Amino acid sequence: MILNLVILAAVTLQRAGELLVSRRNTRRLIEQGAREHSSGHYPLIVAVHASWLATLWWLAPQRAVDGFWLAIVVMIELARLWVLTTLGPRWTTRIIVLGDAPLVRRGPYRFVNHPNYWVVIGEIAALPLVFGLWQVALVFTLLNGAVLAIRIRAENRALGR
Repeated sequence: MILNLVILAAVTLQRAGELLVSRRNTRRLIEQGAREHSSGHYPLIVAVHASWLATLWWLAPQRAVDGFWLAIVVMIELARLWVLTTLGPRWTTRIIVLGDAPLVRRGPYRFVNHPNYWVVIGEIAALPLVFGLWQVALVFTLLNGAVLAIRIRAENRALGR
């Protein structure tokens, strides 16, 4: 049970830290003349992610931990770190576009568009599997997919793709 709580606390603290970084980056970008696009779907993203975490806190503490899936989650989190460090001060949880700033084409962006969303897809699916909660993985993967369909279209429009 201790390992379960450590895993859940680490993910929760990571998300909270990301929100702080995002707010700081958003504020700085807005000060530089950037603007937010398509903010209407943002509460849906927050609701899906918060519900996913709350569900894991509710169901996972007493479950066995699967080492294979935990290793997958660690790799996913390393990919997240790669995305965050690649975007640096341009990374936010919202769609914030800075004028004519060029699209980032280094790091994971050399290989795929929207690598952060691939990381989120992996995390939302894999973390519940660490605890054998395949039903949670399935439900939240579908919910996240629906929200990302809206988000990616909006972000592509904002980036002129």
